[in-house]
Amino acid sequence: MKVERSRLQEMLSLLGLETYQVQKLTLQDSLQISFDSMKNWAPQAPKDLPWHFLRKLQALNAEARNTTMVLDSPPEAWPTEKGGQTEEGMMYWDPAEDVAADIYSFSELPMPDTPVNPLDLLCALLLSSDTFLQQEVLLKMSLCQFALPLVLPDSENHYHTFLLWALRGVVRTWWFQPPRGLGSFLREDSVVLSRVPTFAFVRMDVSSNSKSQLLNAVLSPARRQWDCFWHRDLNLGTNPREIADGLVEISWFFPSGKEDLDVFPEPMAFLNLRGDIGSHWLQFKLLTEVSSAVFILTDNISKKEYKLLYSMRESTTKYYFILSPYRGKRNTNLRFLNRLIPVLKIDHSHVLVKVSSTDGEGFLRRIRAIMCSVARSPCRRMSVEDMAHAARKLGLRVDEDFEECQKAKDRMEKIVRKIKDVDAYKRDELRLQGDPARKAAQAEREFCQLQWASEPPEKHRAELRRRALELRVQQNGQEPTSGVQEFILGVSSPSPSERQYFLRWMEWGLARLGQPRPRQPPETLLTLRPKLGGPSDLNEPLWPEPLGVEHFLREMGQFYEAESCLVEAGRLPAGQRRFAHFPGLAVDLLLGGLPLELVDGATLSIPVRWVTGLLKELHVRLDRRSRLVVLSALGVPGTGKSTLLNTMFGLKFATGRSCSARGAFMQLLPVAEGFSQDLGCDQILVIDSGGLISGALASAGDRFELEASLATLLMGLSNVTVVSLAETKDIPPAVLHAFLRLEKMGHMPNYQFVYQNLHDLPVPSPKPRDRRQLLDPPSDLSRAATHLEKQGGGFRTLAGLTERQHVWHIPALWHGAPPMAAVSLGYSEAIFELKRCLLENIRNGLSNQNKNIQQLIDLVRRL
Repeated sequence: MKVERSRLQEMLSLLGLETYQVQKLTLQDSLQISFDSMKNWAPQAPKDLPWHFLRKLQALNAEARNTTMVLDSPPEAWPTEKGGQTEEGMMYWDPAEDVAADIYSFSELPMPDTPVNPLDLLCALLLSSDTFLQQEVLLKMSLCQFALPLVLPDSENHYHTFLLWALRGVVRTWWFQPPRGLGSFLREDSVVLSRVPTFAFVRMDVSSNSKSQLLNAVLSPARRQWDCFWHRDLNLGTNPREIADGLVEISWFFPSGKEDLDVFPEPMAFLNLRGDIGSHWLQFKLLTEVSSAVFILTDNISKKEYKLLYSMRESTTKYYFILSPYRGKRNTNLRFLNRLIPVLKIDHSHVLVKVSSTDGEGFLRRIRAIMCSVARSPCRRMSVEDMAHAARKLGLRVDEDFEECQKAKDRMEKIVRKIKDVDAYKRDELRLQGDPARKAAQAEREFCQLQWASEPPEKHRAELRRRALELRVQQNGQEPTSGVQEFILGVSSPSPSERQYFLRWMEWGLARLGQPRPRQPPETLLTLRPKLGGPSDLNEPLWPEPLGVEHFLREMGQFYEAESCLVEAGRLPAGQRRFAHFPGLAVDLLLGGLPLELVDGATLSIPVRWVTGLLKELHVRLDRRSRLVVLSALGVPGTGKSTLLNTMFGLKFATGRSCSARGAFMQLLPVAEGFSQDLGCDQILVIDSGGLISGALASAGDRFELEASLATLLMGLSNVTVVSLAETKDIPPAVLHAFLRLEKMGHMPNYQFVYQNLHDLPVPSPKPRDRRQLLDPPSDLSRAATHLEKQGGGFRTLAGLTERQHVWHIPALWHGAPPMAAVSLGYSEAIFELKRCLLENIRNGLSNQNKNIQQLIDLVRRL
């Protein structure tokens, strides 16, 4: 035990993680903007490796597992040949010369430290992280198609942890073929809840065959190699593991509906135990209890191994042996196998011989055929939740079994179990978001517009003020329903961890409400675009909006908004306020990493009193670190803007099906204190326009005018704006409208146009370059100019816009076909270049004057 203990401590010390054993590394620590955020740096010492891994993983970079380090000394420090520089870092000399001094000086040069095995790095980092950072690491690893840790070994404290909580955030979508149904459809579910056949691969004693290479080959379609599991032939894969033995990894196969890519007809899970089963008997025992079949790779079966397997004679799991014909004691192996066949209830077809150099495809076909046969027969199908129950019985610790986590889960279930019908729940339980909220927002919007009229009719203004006040009185007369009260109690917990647990449970619990109904392939925004061109009701969503955490926070905001309105009107004494503490609760969540709604997705308006209250509270909390840069992203939903922001900064804006229908959200990014002076700000406030910009044509009437106003609002608040485009001629008219308004106002933030390749087509270099043909004058420009003719805007203003700004071409997000595709390296690298450009513009003052929070409050009120 002493040797194992010292190995773990030495590894943590080597990686600079020993300080995080009591106060764990947090998600917010990993999101800070620092000097390193602006450079594509290579680690120079082992202490750099954890941070390098986290930054690469945040950017969904497929090379995140590479632990190569570079020399501390610059290339000029290398010795040179007499008469010139050396090439490729090699040293040359003339044998006739006396070169002893040169040889000795070469030996004293700083050489790369012994690289750390990537699995050791992963284990050390997870042991040093809190549960929320662990969850984020596993989510990002899943998007990179890396195998995920399932059982985390910790020899220092003599226990192993089953990572149930850490895996809960991983959700996959796949093609599902009903057993007796016609056709197929898309299904989406958490990997933690999906019951699928599971196949475990383990090593007994020694094996000349690599489990991980074999697993990768089994999962890979013809002529494509997927390296889900790290193996000995990858870069640094041969480095000895110091602390990762005993690690159990898991990966899944999900069908894409394409015959040439799908190596299995249904989802399957694959487990991989690192190390020998004799040294990690507890993990092996777990695998035998959760797997449909176990494949044992070995070269030797001795008496010791025979006894180990004999103890498994009561197991109902199917066992298969994979042997090498060239290694081991052939006769001894056969003798013990013949004795094991009746004990393990197998036959000779369960013994496979893998010849490494020949017939690799034939062997893989045989392995896959065995798995398909097992899956077709009555077999054990377990979810990760089911596996966690088995782990508890064996004495493994489950990361979810903390009091704070379970209390938060119980509170979530009290709320969710009462939701039988989402629409009815919104109507009956979230009452302030109905007609009164929409009518009040409309009255206040009209009142604001009248303020800019040259001679506003006083009678009409008074009528609007009276109508809005009556609606707010009506709202204030309501009481928070039981579900809302339970939610308020959840976010009011004095424990920050319990609040975070509660929010995560709420997100998953509400997402599950719509899960049982499988669905046909959803229409993309590109195919929906013709339907969005006609006039429609401003209050009617473009597509159904799922119930989310934002609805409960929106309800809290409406209570605060109504109460504040009454106080302003003198209808309620300030001392009788009941909801004045709500902004403080919401700011706690914002500082914890939750995006908050800036523009109400139901009323398409900013609840000014609520947002002002949030910003004032934020100003108090941040104290002297309140200098802000505001970065916004606009574009039609489906153009990848939320994914872009999440990949660039590690944010948590909703994407895909979970994306809110129309609301805009904001999230706060802290700047490291050592970098804030250089960057010129303490915080970056990132705004995602969500579904506000529908892409509707200019003829859509009131909807277009409202969208243009909201686009102007978001850009007007911003120092930097990223416009996400699906096609080079796809700038939404509302955004063009906003450009002209802001030009007229003299407020022109730094703009970056980002063309994202949504169709996996070849694109130019991801480096930015100026484009003068971004806009097509006969169409987009003339349409926007027509709308702005009365405001003095014109064609020349728009035509010059893109000459001054960068246009970025971003490669396709996926390398291959989802759901088994990983994020492409080109996408990750292009997003990093864009991020570096944005931060450079902020540092160089190209993003206009930075704001403090009080200035932002004033700007919100003016706009």
